[in-house]
Formats: sequence, structure tokens, C-alpha cells
Amino acid sequence: MRPGWWTKALLLVFVLPWAIPALPTFISIHWMLNGEWGLINNFLWIVFGVDGPSWLNSRWFALGSAVFSHVWKWTPFWTVILLAGRMSIPQEIYDAAKVDGATGLKRFLYVTFPLLANLYLVLTLLATIFLLGDFNSVYFVTGGGPANSTHLLATLGVVRDMLELGKPQLGVAVVMSALPLLIPLVIILMRKLRTAEVQL
Repeated sequence: MRPGWWTKALLLVFVLPWAIPALPTFISIHWMLNGEWGLINNFLWIVFGVDGPSWLNSRWFALGSAVFSHVWKWTPFWTVILLAGRMSIPQEIYDAAKVDGATGLKRFLYVTFPLLANLYLVLTLLATIFLLGDFNSVYFVTGGGPANSTHLLATLGVVRDMLELGKPQLGVAVVMSALPLLIPLVIILMRKLRTAEVQL
């Protein structure tokens, strides 16, 4: 697959959210979601004449906002890696599959997906590790609220236990509780990176 001008243009657009520093990004999202004078609710009022919801005071809206922030920030990173993996597959393989009558869907199922299966697994493991250690998208967007409903292990241990309750030992214990899950993931990831081999 040869990169065309459209590939480079899309790559530039996709990389922008990842290239912007995380702190101003998540703080901006937090203020945009303000229920009284946030940009999103003002837009809903001006365009549709309706009052927007209280995004950060509702459990599900706050959780959705944190998830959206995390996905929006990290999607460009995964996109670049997947695009690089896709571009590493020789075009001749797709040409041969097309000659054999394979449609676009079949070329993906029987050519692209098997050749990138190891990459998908590695990205899934990395995404899980990054999610467990994510602090910014929760702390700066929702602050863990409302009622501690959007905390992750990182924010639960640091914000609630260390800062709010003043119990650093409890905070360390909460953060360390992720190790039984993280260590096997890291071991699997390292083995996969060491033994991964694509037969073209």
C-alpha cells in the first residue's frame, strides 16, 4: 500500500489530538462540559433551543465524558500504528487475492486480519495497560465524580486516598493492587513482541 496525498492528510488530522499536550486538552474538555456556561450546552441552546444536561453531575454522562476523552486522546496513536502495519503488507498479496475473486471484506478477513493479528493483540494489551494507569482523562475531566463514580485505580489511589482522605498508605495499596493484573499482561506482551513473526 503506497501512501497517497489523502493518506498523509488524514494522518495529519488524526495525529493532532495526540500531539496536543494532555493537560490543556482535558482541562478544555472539562470547561466545555460545564453545565451552566460550557461550550456544548451553549451550542445546544443557540442551535436547538434546549437546555443541555449537567454533564459532570450525572454518573453516566460523566463516565461517558471520561471515556470519550480517553478514546479521543489515544485513538490517533493506535491509528498511526495500525496504518503503519497495514502499509507494511505488500500490495501484491491484495492483487493476488483480488484476481482470485476476493471482495474487499474477504481481503480484510483472510489477508489483512491474519497478517496483523499479532499487532492487534499487542495493541489490546498496551491499551489495557494504558487504561489502568490513566490519570489525566479522569482527574482533569471529571475529578473522579460525581460521588467517586468515575475513578480508575490511578485516580482512586492518588486523589481520593492520598489527597482527600490523607491516607497515603491506602493510596499506595490501591495502586499496587493493579500489579497482579499488570505483571501477566507485561509478560505476555514481552513474549509476543519477542516471538511475533509474520509470514508473508
